[in-house]
Amino acid sequence: ENKKLTRSNKQNDTGVCAGLADYFGWDVTIVRIIYSFATVFTAFSGIIVYIILWVVTAEKKYRDGYEDRMNDRLHNR
Repeated sequence: ENKKLTRSNKQNDTGVCAGLADYFGWDVTIVRIIYSFATVFTAFSGIIVYIILWVVTAEKKYRDGYEDRMNDRLHNR
């Protein structure tokens, strides 16, 4: 399966850690703890990595089918 790394928009934060957790199949709490320790022990360079990941990853879009139903109504009369 071809997986794509995306940011989760379910949380109140930017979703980078949640997106990484979804991608690798890990618990989001573990990813956040690892990120926190890595940031503290690397002289806070993790903040730069976080910002880069936030910029380069796409936001995950949740679809409920509404857009598809409206397109069907408009184009299939």
